[in-house]
Amino acid sequence: MNLNYLYYYFTAALSDDFINRCKELSRATEEHKGLIGGEEVMKKAGRKPTTKDLTHFKKLRDSNITWLDQEWIYDTIHPYVQKANKEAGWNFQWDWTEPAQYTIYRKNQHYDWHQDNWPVPYEKDRGNLAGKIRKLSVTCNLTDPKEYSGGELEFYNVKNPKHKKELVKCKEILPKGSIIIFPSFIWHRVTPVTKGTRASLVMWNLGNPFK
Repeated sequence: MNLNYLYYYFTAALSDDFINRCKELSRATEEHKGLIGGEEVMKKAGRKPTTKDLTHFKKLRDSNITWLDQEWIYDTIHPYVQKANKEAGWNFQWDWTEPAQYTIYRKNQHYDWHQDNWPVPYEKDRGNLAGKIRKLSVTCNLTDPKEYSGGELEFYNVKNPKHKKELVKCKEILPKGSIIIFPSFIWHRVTPVTKGTRASLVMWNLGNPFK
C-alpha cells in the first residue's frame, strides 16, 4: 500500500469550549488504567496476570483513561476524518467509530511502540464492531504544550520503497486543539512525560477488512 501521507493534521482546530467540555466529562467519569492487547485478552479469559506480566505491561503502556461516548464529540471530529481520508489519498472505507478515549499522561507515563489495529477483525459478539477493523486513528491534543514536557507523539515512517524505518516526530500536534489522523496500522508511540500532565482524545474509525 502506497502512503503519500504518513499522517494528516489540522492545527489548533478544536475550540476551547470543545476541549473544556471533554475535560469536564472526563472528570465526571470513572478513570481506568490504560490496557494493551495482552491485558485485555487475559481479562476477557479470566486469567490473572503475574507480577512479571504486570511489569511487562507497564513497560509498554502506563496511562490513565476515561471513555466518552457523546454524539457531539463524533459530530465534531468526523468531518476532519472524512477530509483527511480524502485529501491524504487513503480513501479507506469506514462506517463506524468506537467510543472516544480521553487519555491522561502524568509524569513518567507513556505508551511505547504499538499499532492501533488488531491482527483480526472484531468478533461476532461485539455488536456494531463485529467483523470490522480499525482503519483510521485520531489523536487530539487537549493540553497547552507549555503545561507539560515530553509526551511526544512519534511515528515510524515506512513510506519509502525499501520500508526502512525512520523516526518521525509529530510536531504538528503540539498546538492545543490540534488533530492528527493516520492509518491505524502505522507504528507510533508517546514518549514519557517528564513534567506536568498531557491530555488527549483518541478515536478509532472502523470499516470492513482490507481486500
